Amino acid sequence: MSKRWALSWSGGKDACMVLDQLIKQGDQVACLITTLPKEIGRTFGHGERTELIQAQAEATGIPLEWISCSFDTYTLDFLSTLKSLKNKYELEGVAFGDLYLDEHREWGENVAQQAGLMSSYPLWMEKEDAAAALKVFVDSGYKAKVIRISNSRLDEKWLGREVDASFLNGIQETGICPMGEAGEYHTFVYDGPLFRFQVPVEKGDIVELETTKRMELTLLEERVNKE
Repeated sequence: MSKRWALSWSGGKDACMVLDQLIKQGDQVACLITTLPKEIGRTFGHGERTELIQAQAEATGIPLEWISCSFDTYTLDFLSTLKSLKNKYELEGVAFGDLYLDEHREWGENVAQQAGLMSSYPLWMEKEDAAAALKVFVDSGYKAKVIRISNSRLDEKWLGREVDASFLNGIQETGICPMGEAGEYHTFVYDGPLFRFQVPVEKGDIVELETTKRMELTLLEERVNKE
């Protein structure tokens, strides 16, 4: 029986893989939810601009709901908004894109339970299966760029790269998790089978942060709708 989900949406490949899987199994993704800490005015984790996440939502045709939060009250803010969205969208559960880090799953399961919702981790796997999971994404028809890297794990040359077959081969030679589960790198998905149009982006400046580097993306005005 079809279920109605909120999907934790980072804008990256893992969240996109969850979206694709839920739709293919006949479930409904009622809304995308993205946290927006007031301290940075950008998305949590990836540090992406709000207009780029909004453009992804428009491309998929799924409503986007921002979770306004602060670092100090992150969990409470998430829970409060989730309870509200449960009623607004008649949600049955919330889905996350985590792969194998137990502490991440425990947090999501706890928050969902407190909100009276099911939790789902469609991508959950063993760490050794990460390379195979990345290949699934590469072969899926979705397109993504690397937008952020951990300074201690990857060189700046990885920023802006397409997540394609060449990337798949190269990332396995670095010794990091091929999926970047521990934050070794983050991505931005801009096209794919569920996108009604390609999100037009242009690579910009590289920003040096405390422990990471981020490639800024600029959202272009021109959109090409698919036939």
